[in-house]
Amino acid sequence: MGAIGVVYGDIGTSVLYAVKEVFGSGHVAFTPGNVYGILSIFFWTLTFIVSIKYVSLVLRADNNGEGGLIAMLALASQSVIDRPRLRRVLLVVGIFGTCLFYGDGVITPAITVLGAMEGLEVISPKFTRYVVPFTLLVMLSLFWVQRRGTGSIGRFFGPITLVWFAAIAVLGVTHIVDNPVILKALSPHYAVAFIWGNPGTAFILLGAVVLCVTGAEALYADLGHFGKKPIRLAWFFVVMPSLTLNYFGQGALLLAKPEAVKNPFFMMAPDWALIPMVVLATAAAVIASQALITGAFSVTRQVIQLGYLPRLDIQHTSVRDTGQIYLPLVNWGLFVVIVLAVVMFRSSSNLAAAYGIAVTTDMLITTMLTFFVIRYSWKYPLWLCLAATSLFFAVDFAFFASNLLKLFEGGWFPLVIGGGVFILMSTWKDGRRLLNEKLRADAIDLNSFLEAVFVSPPTRVAGTAVFLTSEPGTVPNALLHNLKHNKVLHEINLFVTVRNHEIPWVGLDKRLEIESLGHDCWQVVINYGFKNNPDVPRALQQLKGHGCELDAMTTSYFLSRDIVIPTISSGMAQWREKLFAQMHHNASAAAEFLQLPNNAVVELGSKIEI
Repeated sequence: MGAIGVVYGDIGTSVLYAVKEVFGSGHVAFTPGNVYGILSIFFWTLTFIVSIKYVSLVLRADNNGEGGLIAMLALASQSVIDRPRLRRVLLVVGIFGTCLFYGDGVITPAITVLGAMEGLEVISPKFTRYVVPFTLLVMLSLFWVQRRGTGSIGRFFGPITLVWFAAIAVLGVTHIVDNPVILKALSPHYAVAFIWGNPGTAFILLGAVVLCVTGAEALYADLGHFGKKPIRLAWFFVVMPSLTLNYFGQGALLLAKPEAVKNPFFMMAPDWALIPMVVLATAAAVIASQALITGAFSVTRQVIQLGYLPRLDIQHTSVRDTGQIYLPLVNWGLFVVIVLAVVMFRSSSNLAAAYGIAVTTDMLITTMLTFFVIRYSWKYPLWLCLAATSLFFAVDFAFFASNLLKLFEGGWFPLVIGGGVFILMSTWKDGRRLLNEKLRADAIDLNSFLEAVFVSPPTRVAGTAVFLTSEPGTVPNALLHNLKHNKVLHEINLFVTVRNHEIPWVGLDKRLEIESLGHDCWQVVINYGFKNNPDVPRALQQLKGHGCELDAMTTSYFLSRDIVIPTISSGMAQWREKLFAQMHHNASAAAEFLQLPNNAVVELGSKIEI
């Protein structure tokens, strides 16, 4: 039930606009043969891309039970860790694919809610002017409730989406019964015949056909939430049959009433059911949007953990589930861009032109990363790896190339969003590298420093000092400032480095690396995966039994608050250094991100030129 509600909300709402865009494009003559051919292409696209590629192959490439492009990227990069150049290329490609996810996160809510609201036009043409305002109102309500958390809302996702799939299946069946000959389109013969007879038209139409697999990436992204079996069962027993019945029902309606092409989905419903279907479609669209918004929160936190974005304000909306988070900046940033998209494009048909490039690029990247996983991680023979992925790559590339035709009609929009996010991520990653190089160049060896200090030790005061440092084995600036200004040293001193790894989870048995430095000083490395929730005080509780126990009442946390000064040098371009300095300045406090107690944190600042 959970998989039906969360995983399939997006692909389940594609019936609102996919058929309408293909037949309403004006590229294909309206004949029974063409209707059979297009429906056959729909069915076999769902079968090949979703059933075979994602459900059968990609779901097998789990990273410690986790899925999604970030998990696949981590798996692929680890598999070629002995090939640094190839690894760098894969990281860049994978991060760019992740950036395109944000473009998808703008287009999908906009097109699904607009597609649902356009049912008002079928009820009465008088409602046309209300479609955009009502869409914006629904969007505002959706983003406003995000801060309350998705736990209470999520319980209703499964049942409502199940009702949605039942409703679209029933609508499809009622028209298939009237014209059962439409079922002939299940044969791949009609798809092949259409493509063979109209190769140019078929290529152009792939840009609209891809709308039927919107949300396919969610199958893999939500692997860690539900596991393979529920996702597969939900697809084969509920989602795929319902989608197929509805698409074929729309085809049967079009054979009987060609004028229904202006909105075949809503015109399938009898007059008495129009308003309930608009309400149900809106609920399904909101659920599809909610799943994607929640995904944006999760992906952003993972990217922060991997070091490609600065720390952001992350609010936990559940005391039991650490995965339920709310990021205000991401939430309202998405809302603003979605409003811009709705106001600019104003209809699902116009947005369909913008849709596709981001999705098909991510599909291509997923296929490419899958090759490296099965070749270098699973150690399958080269010929088998090529055979398993080359056909998928060819199909994905055909969809990608077709969507490039829509580049100037609106396809540029998600690319601009993805490109903007990529500039931010790459600038932050390069800036952090330059900053760490500068810190290492000026760093003092910790062991040598402590030996010199304890030749004539300063006054020791009661309590424990925890010094956060980016590099183990180096003297934190906060320690230098503390000795210089306060001229004291605590009884117990911990030098703590938080290290993030390119794996989803790091277990408690591998959380800490501890080294005694003598004189009640300890070097501690805390390890986290990109899906772990950083909590330094909780992690340090594991020191109990190693000769060092923390008392929360007598422990102070010392952090260095660096101010970055851009300079004209051989680092980055001047505008990128200024951008990095601004991002660094606006990053949320490390104390909040690492969940340090507010009343026990001491921050000491310094200026660093890069």
